[in-house]
Order: sequence, then structure tokens, then C-alpha cells
Amino acid sequence: MSNNLPDKDKKDWQDFISSKDKLPNKDGKHQKKTKLKIRSIDLHGYTLDQANKTIEEFIQKSYSEKINKLIVVTGKGLHSQNEKDPYVSKDLSILKYSVPEFISKNKSLMNLVYEMQDAKIEDGGSGAFYIFLKKKKNLGLILGFFYLIFYFNLA
Repeated sequence: MSNNLPDKDKKDWQDFISSKDKLPNKDGKHQKKTKLKIRSIDLHGYTLDQANKTIEEFIQKSYSEKINKLIVVTGKGLHSQNEKDPYVSKDLSILKYSVPEFISKNKSLMNLVYEMQDAKIEDGGSGAFYIFLKKKKNLGLILGFFYLIFYFNLA
């Protein structure tokens, strides 16, 4: 130890390193333990139009019910009959590719979506993906806030 430290600091340091007490984890007490509300949908067997319409309704309903995480099972497209049609794009006719593209190009849906990512193997792996939804804003609270501002500015 350095000799230019006060004796009290030296004693405090010696007490600290000889103590068996652990430092409190100050970060741990501030972390929110948010439990995700999860809902899933299986789109196996749906046509492209059916899947797009269904996923749009599913996302909107889940958002309104404050669901946080959606698991969308599309399948891998291995049994798709579209491969036989030379006039149909092989990739875009398979739900695995077309459903996420439909969502990402739909502005009203993307206003509800926070993030999309590939699913873990236990949730369907490459034949599924996750949609994490934004938190639903409490419109009543926001309108009340603006009412107060308006009221007090006129008074």
C-alpha cells in the first residue's frame, strides 16, 4: 500500500478485504423483471393471401391485448407445391420468406412491431420467427396530460 494514504483509509481497506461480506449488486435491484406475454400462430397449409391476412389480424389483435412476443410458425417450405409452377417465384411464394416481407412492407404493422428475429430451435428453428411488439401506449393518459397543459395555459 502507498504510504501517502491516511491511516483511516488503510484500516478501512484492510477491513474490507478481510471481510467475507460481498458487495451489493446495485445493478440487480434496478433491473425490471418483465414477464413476456407470448402468443403463437401456426401458418402451415395457408395460402400466401390467407397467411398475410391472418398475420395482419393476429398482430393487431395481439397488440391490442398487450402481448409482447409472437411466435410465428411458417414451416420451411419443403412441401410447397409452388415449386412446380414455373411462373411463381420459388422464394417469395414460400411463407417462410413472404410473411416477414409482407410485415416489413406494411407500415401500419411496422408501427406496432419493435423487432423480428429468427426463432430458437425449441420454437421452430428455421421454420419460425419471433415478432416482438412495441408497448401499447395508454392514450387516455396522454390525452389527460394534454388536457392539463391546455387547461392551465388558458386559465
